[in-house]
Amino acid sequence: MTEISNSPVKILVIDDDRVIQLVLKQTLQAQGYEVILATNGLQGVEQAYKYQPALIISDWQMEEMDGLEVCRKIKSEPSLSTTFFILLTSRKAVEDRVEGLDTGADDFLSKPIEVNELKARVRAGLRLYQMNQELKRLAQDLQIQKQLLETELNEAADYVKSILPAPISGKVTINSQFLPSHQLGGDCFDYYWLDEDNLVIYLLDVSGHGLAAALPSISIHNLLRSHSLPKASLYNPSEVLQDLNQVFQMDQHNSQYFTIWYGVFNLSSYQLTYSSAGHPPALLLSPSNDSGLEVKQLIIRGLPIGAFTQAQYHNAVCDIPSGSKLYVFSDGVYEVEQSDGNMWNFNSFIDLLTVCNQEFYTDISQVLETIKKVTGSQIFNDDCSLLEIEFKPE
Repeated sequence: MTEISNSPVKILVIDDDRVIQLVLKQTLQAQGYEVILATNGLQGVEQAYKYQPALIISDWQMEEMDGLEVCRKIKSEPSLSTTFFILLTSRKAVEDRVEGLDTGADDFLSKPIEVNELKARVRAGLRLYQMNQELKRLAQDLQIQKQLLETELNEAADYVKSILPAPISGKVTINSQFLPSHQLGGDCFDYYWLDEDNLVIYLLDVSGHGLAAALPSISIHNLLRSHSLPKASLYNPSEVLQDLNQVFQMDQHNSQYFTIWYGVFNLSSYQLTYSSAGHPPALLLSPSNDSGLEVKQLIIRGLPIGAFTQAQYHNAVCDIPSGSKLYVFSDGVYEVEQSDGNMWNFNSFIDLLTVCNQEFYTDISQVLETIKKVTGSQIFNDDCSLLEIEFKPE
């Protein structure tokens, strides 16, 4: 095949011997190739830049710029790096061939020229050139697809962030931090007043990462926001988890399950009713009589949503002392690989929260920055979500 595209294949011949030029030109033109001639190395490089040939045949021994230098310049130019380069030489020594290959030459053609060998080496070189061009086009297409996919993922990530609630203030102040380990993650949370007296707070963590985890979390968020559960009252945490477990069985949702902590705070009674499905316990930090802090883990057992159809969920009730802070989070906050390779842990996270609130604490973002400093890790291995709910003194 003598054509790679609709136009004839361009071959550049660089040789200061007029006779060899004519032999190569006539032979190659008879094969249907477009032949460009150069009488020295400098002119050859200029012609290569100008015409972008598929294949170059260059004499090794030339004045001013020899074939090796021509090859170096050609191969260092990105637009010509895949051009097939044949060195024309009478040298037979192995070390000479090695030097040529190390310079970037792809093949050799011996003098005196044997016409059938010339044709065969050109055909073989053009096959390799065509394959490289196809690979180059494929790489460019893949890069374009990658960029399009990244754009779509960024748009999806922006959407996920847009549905997360803004901070709220008043008698109860809530701030949050959300750091997906990838562009998209399986963490999602929400908080809002069901009425003037009842505040709902939940945080869920879908198994896995990326789009496969983000889509179920968005679906659950929309289901709860729209009050579309089949039976449950959003005021009753255990009923909410029971309904979610019936709707999101993992055998019907790509083998995915999720954990969730769900609570409802009543402003009149200053009580928190909560339930959990395999999620880390929320932490309640309250002022103690000795001017310190009392840390209480709000633990209640429950299987992850989707794991078992017959799973049962129950409520627990906790009095909220005035001036307390409640932290709800995903396990990515404390399952952090430290710089020494060991894993940080839940108890260390509790200690850090305590110290932060006793000493230098400023805002919730400072907690995550402190975790990075303490662990020596600048990234979180898993999706990371953290809610801080502050109950103002009455």
